[in-house]
Amino acid sequence: MRSERRILTTHVGSLVRPPELRAVLERVYAGQPAPELDAVLERCVADVVRQQAACGIDIVSDGEYGKTYSWSQYVIDRLGGFERRPLPPGAAFTAIRGKDYHDFQAFYDEYERAQGPAGLGKSFGPAQMVVTGPLAYRDAAVRADIARLRKAVSGAGVAGAFLPVVAPASVAPNRKDEYYRSDEDFLFALADELNKEYRAIVDAGFIVQVDDAYMATHYDVIGDYATYRRWAELRVEALNRALRGIPEERSRYHLCWGSWNGPHTNDIELERIADLLLRVRVGGYSIEMANPRHEHEWRVWETVKLPAGRVLLPGVVSHSTNVVEHPALVAERIVRLARLVGRENVIASSDCGFAQGPFGQRVHPSIMWAKLQAIADGAALATRQLFSR
Repeated sequence: MRSERRILTTHVGSLVRPPELRAVLERVYAGQPAPELDAVLERCVADVVRQQAACGIDIVSDGEYGKTYSWSQYVIDRLGGFERRPLPPGAAFTAIRGKDYHDFQAFYDEYERAQGPAGLGKSFGPAQMVVTGPLAYRDAAVRADIARLRKAVSGAGVAGAFLPVVAPASVAPNRKDEYYRSDEDFLFALADELNKEYRAIVDAGFIVQVDDAYMATHYDVIGDYATYRRWAELRVEALNRALRGIPEERSRYHLCWGSWNGPHTNDIELERIADLLLRVRVGGYSIEMANPRHEHEWRVWETVKLPAGRVLLPGVVSHSTNVVEHPALVAERIVRLARLVGRENVIASSDCGFAQGPFGQRVHPSIMWAKLQAIADGAALATRQLFSR
């Protein structure tokens, strides 16, 4: 979506779950009956859409409330052919443990004791994901997500709505494969199944947002740039296969550096992967541009040309600090980018999700809502600067 009249607003999708929903999900994950889950989900999604609209967010989400475990592992429950097994004794969640982790291990030891692996929350149970047979997508859960969101946005007065999904690169990167002969065979089979989820969302009239945290963060794990490029190029190919038949104007791609609020000193620079980003056949690119490790990278767009017909969804507030950005700063971040790529090609957003699963959160909910308000207030200021006669 784009506007010739003003700066539109959105965010990355995952919002902090309300206590009512968390309490029900705790029982579900403990194997206890929770017959009220569907009713609670419907009520909470309706509430979160109303709250986004009240903040001035134009393109809203369901908060990812219908997803289990995390923003990426939810799909394991929607794919036949996967099995979740307990990690062996002493094993750890290793998907993001690279140079940054080892350089700051004392910090990460403390961080994970307080917030769980990757800050996903202490109720998140790391497990070994094992491929045991042919992948087969089951669409009941996404159909339920769609129905709840459709009901919630009806009469909400928003410009549009989106549902986040996972990219092939971010599905169980530390999996054990007991079925497919090669990494490529698995990725392409996965792409074909994920395409069914992507299609269901756009066929329902919503925007599909493809989340891909591991695309950038895996550089820190691999360490060697040439090896990383080969790894990433294969996954871009798989992603474009998953996007077959998806209209570019109904899709957007979210790339981040892993979301957790840690040092990030070994993040790969945007300029080294900008060409990979722009190979993804979508209409919009959602990128972290407000956090202190990457804010300076708005200048990448001084030399990198945004393809015609595509938009940027820059993060203009950070999800990883409790400091609420001043609307004037938000406007400054919007305006300087808009003057490079075109005012109609910028949609103000957040850096990443404010919660990566049901039981983790990056900031307090009250601060999350203040930051979404800051996006809207800053976009209004930027609109006056960019669109006034």
